[in-house]
Amino acid sequence: MRVHPISPERLAELLADRIADLSADGRRVRVALDGAPAAGPGALADALVEPLRLRGRPVQRVSAADFLRPASVRLEYGHQDADAYHDGWLDDGALLREVLDPLEPGGTGRILPTFRDPATDRSTRARYVELPPGGVLLLDGPLLLGRWLPFELTVHLALGPAALARRTAPEEQWTLPAFARYQAETDPIALADLTVRCDDPRHPALIEA
Repeated sequence: MRVHPISPERLAELLADRIADLSADGRRVRVALDGAPAAGPGALADALVEPLRLRGRPVQRVSAADFLRPASVRLEYGHQDADAYHDGWLDDGALLREVLDPLEPGGTGRILPTFRDPATDRSTRARYVELPPGGVLLLDGPLLLGRWLPFELTVHLALGPAALARRTAPEEQWTLPAFARYQAETDPIALADLTVRCDDPRHPALIEA
């Protein structure tokens, strides 16, 4: 395994080039930015929007946090159950139905950018938007790999246990066992197309097998 230090700016440019190449034939490209909140997958997804648009690729941002199951389901075992967080918080069915499946070849391209407000536990009543051919979906969130969700490119943001614990907010420390399970059972570094080590967000590094 080789580790290559890279600047955040160069990382965004490299990923944008890779994604633009995937969509060169006019197909829609679904990209997963997978990582614990402390790793900043949403920030990386946001950083890719402008470079992709400069390359002529329409972009739609979606966050897994807007596709959670109802509170009655995900909090059945309490507000801080790490196994429930790992296994059952994400509404895979809604994400497939409303976002990923419509972007399959021959799909309508009409997707729902948000589904459920996690704060109010109600529908966001968002309107459907259309991602044109050649467009790019950037989906960020934790624990996305190993679920048989269809993506053209997966990027895992990796944190060592010490860095994860240090950078996770005190009120979110209860999630740490879920990420330990994810590493042990799913092995996201092995599953992802690209892995970025980001123990220090100012100095990320690409990991290559």
